[in-house]
Amino acid sequence: MQRALLQAQVIIDEATVRHITNQAMLQQVDMLRDAMHHGCYILDTFRFQSHDDEEKFQVLSHSFSLSKVKFLKKICPFNRKTMLLEQLENALDNLNSMILDMKEFIVFLMTYPHLYRQPYSMHLLLGNCMFNRQVETELVVNFLLDTQPHACKELEVLPIVGPAKVGKSTLVAHVCKNERVQDHFSEIFLLRDNDFTDDGLTILREGCPMKHQKHISNSNKEKGWLVIVDLVGDLNKDAWNMLYCSCKQLIPSTSKIIIANRSAKIVEFGTTQALNMKCLSLEASWYFFKTIAFGSTDPKMHPRFAHVAMEIAKLLDGGLIGLNTVACLLRDNFDICFWCKVLDFLTKLVQNLVSKFGVHPFDLMNQNKPVHLSRMANPFEYLVFYCEYQRYSHEEVPKIRLDDVVYGSFKARGKSEFLAWISPIPPYYSYVVTCEVRELKRRAAKRKRSTQKM
Repeated sequence: MQRALLQAQVIIDEATVRHITNQAMLQQVDMLRDAMHHGCYILDTFRFQSHDDEEKFQVLSHSFSLSKVKFLKKICPFNRKTMLLEQLENALDNLNSMILDMKEFIVFLMTYPHLYRQPYSMHLLLGNCMFNRQVETELVVNFLLDTQPHACKELEVLPIVGPAKVGKSTLVAHVCKNERVQDHFSEIFLLRDNDFTDDGLTILREGCPMKHQKHISNSNKEKGWLVIVDLVGDLNKDAWNMLYCSCKQLIPSTSKIIIANRSAKIVEFGTTQALNMKCLSLEASWYFFKTIAFGSTDPKMHPRFAHVAMEIAKLLDGGLIGLNTVACLLRDNFDICFWCKVLDFLTKLVQNLVSKFGVHPFDLMNQNKPVHLSRMANPFEYLVFYCEYQRYSHEEVPKIRLDDVVYGSFKARGKSEFLAWISPIPPYYSYVVTCEVRELKRRAAKRKRSTQKM
């Protein structure tokens, strides 16, 4: 399995740094990447299972006699190991067959030019680029570069739909930075929520202020325009019809429109099939999280750390911001006691909120609903999460990080803003949360009253 994973990694790394335009080849890369993530996850589960079993039997030893614990140690790990071996064999067979099918792919791959030079360490690459979105990027680029053979009266519209923080704005920002896209359009307009007012729709008529305009070379003035509509809130049909009619009247017919939103309602505004972006799978989440958390350190040299990291990654539910922040926190505090404290803290937090509301706490936070979060360093205080919002790269952000309040011993009291995360890749959003630090009400000890009569 290790040899097969290495072969798959070589093919994927080479494909990632090349400018592939063939959709079938991109789908092959995506399938091989999924198979590699699955193989890594099964292999790591098998490799680090002994630490999980040891911790479970330490708990059992408090409830059963020594003879019963020894008997369970013989039976339970054997059954689990057999099951994992079967999964490992199936994953290996699938990966090997896919690698064999890639022979022609590799021949064609060598004909495509390089995009950029890969850094020496994979955690630097994953920390500074979109993860697992090569297929989606090329789909959007191909839509933008596609030209109709005959004059089309209607402007083409591509809807991009997906849950909060899945990477819709990041995908659009990377597409706009693509040299082929910039050479294809004379103007690129970016419209956000605050632009969708009655006055804001006159932006196109007034020539678009520079804050909504990308700098494009003068040689493209006769080409079509690209209008990006990137919204967090809902877009009603009347506002959309007003914008679309304005675009038809004022911009060239070769122009294109991309609209990105959480709501699937925008699908009806599209003239082509919508792009649905999904959260990372468990296997892909683990691959990403492990790479960021361990950095240049080999996880196989620290099996106990790796086991704890796997359990933490499962709790984070595929959210890229959560995976990023916690992975960086662990990497900066490479201590097994600290990692175990984080695991215990997140386990209790997630279990408590899921039992109360039936959904993961990240789902509640993405809906900007009040959520009560405990503090790891101070059990007598808790946070009330109110809302989270994005700030652009030129805007000021709070100096106090949310990690320092949740996981550290930073002293804070009352309602305030905290910095949750600064994205290192375009569009370089900063995520700011509004929280209130409160003190738990301690129950006064009841005085025992004598039942005897005086």
